[in-house]
Amino acid sequence: MVDAVLFDLDGVIVDSEPVWEEVRRAYVAAHGGTWQSDTQRRLMGMSTGEWAAYLSGELGVDRSPEQVATEVVAEMTRRYAERVPLIDDAAAVVRRMAARWPLGLASSSPTALIAAALEATGLADAFGATLSTEETARGKPAPDVWLAVAARLGVDPTRCVAVEDSSNGVRSAAAAGMRVVAIPHGSYPLDPDAEGHAAVLLPSVDALTPEVVERLG
Repeated sequence: MVDAVLFDLDGVIVDSEPVWEEVRRAYVAAHGGTWQSDTQRRLMGMSTGEWAAYLSGELGVDRSPEQVATEVVAEMTRRYAERVPLIDDAAAVVRRMAARWPLGLASSSPTALIAAALEATGLADAFGATLSTEETARGKPAPDVWLAVAARLGVDPTRCVAVEDSSNGVRSAAAAGMRVVAIPHGSYPLDPDAEGHAAVLLPSVDALTPEVVERLG
């Protein structure tokens, strides 16, 4: 039995991971840091505080974590004001799911960017609960944000299906006890261990149907 469907935002509804990578790469280069080959993979799923500290500390950016967070999020907000990169068919898929189950949104994006994305896509009313990892103790791969969204919806996490794209996101939802539908981004394939945590692997979000969810019940 599935009582609710919970979505990630970045990489599932909005194709923002390439934008995040472009913005943070440029920021690191402009502020004396060094981008590493595994940086983007590490950053995916981190909360704002976690990735800001990572850029400031591990990558050698000459700004405090607080400055990093403020300046990078400001640039992302500017980009979103120009265009929110909605994934094709994602809005229709969300509406299709909302007709059958309560929906939640568990995102690593800052609260302001979640609001901007939902406003631009017209999906704000589709979700009964939305939460940023800014508001939880730990970001993904910890399960905190998924557990908190399930609690806000009043549902048992083990009776939820989570929709994710990144390795850390899949690990996070699985750690919360949820059955995970993984839709990996073409540019950021899942790590083998994360793929092992997915109950279903789909090629794109438009392959997510009520029948796929029901089979996980």
